[in-house]
Amino acid sequence: MTDSSSSSPAAPLERIAHKNAHDMRDPFDIGEALAALAAAGAMLTVYPAGAAASAAPLLARIVAVAADVPRFTLELPGGAAVIAAGPATFVALLARDARLQFELDGDWGAAAGAPHQLSLPFPDTCLVLNRRATPRADTALADQFAATITLPDRQIELPLCDFATGGIGMHAPPEAARRLHVGQKLKNVRLQLGPALAIVADLEVRMLRPFRSYLLGEQVQVGCRYDRIGMEMRRS
Repeated sequence: MTDSSSSSPAAPLERIAHKNAHDMRDPFDIGEALAALAAAGAMLTVYPAGAAASAAPLLARIVAVAADVPRFTLELPGGAAVIAAGPATFVALLARDARLQFELDGDWGAAAGAPHQLSLPFPDTCLVLNRRATPRADTALADQFAATITLPDRQIELPLCDFATGGIGMHAPPEAARRLHVGQKLKNVRLQLGPALAIVADLEVRMLRPFRSYLLGEQVQVGCRYDRIGMEMRRS
């Protein structure tokens, strides 16, 4: 899934309207998103339960993520009030073009010996608002959604993580990503879109972004724009 901006604003973020967002439900994706927020020191805007409309939301940071539990540690700035018991909404800037929102319900007890730190479980689901130029769809099964790229000296196959009418997103191990660069034209890339459908497209690499996956370790997110899509749709 995804890295956060190191220059996340200190100003509170507005809550996401459900209408334009999509759900993130995979616990590994959720863990990666929380870990990225922690690594970037990004601020989370917290809307406690029962807070008056005029009341200022709280600001907090994620300081630790334990994916095996799975739980994360939230730190409230020194002097901040403890979050009121009950459901609370958390909003964060996940990247320059994406926001993350989730809800948790609890009594918000402080961690032992750390009065301004809270140990919280991973949320079951998150809302993601991604302000892309075109809507995207997440792929369901990596082995049925893949891109086969032919380079001068070899052929590489990368899993698709999402696709849209304007382009695709892929994950690549660092050794494969080193063969790619922003602006590179990739000709006749075979895109497997499910168990029985493939198309051939020319792509332009528009983004290379490193991240760490709990399952795969160091990875690079590769974003490509379509240069051309073959009119013939090839069924496997």
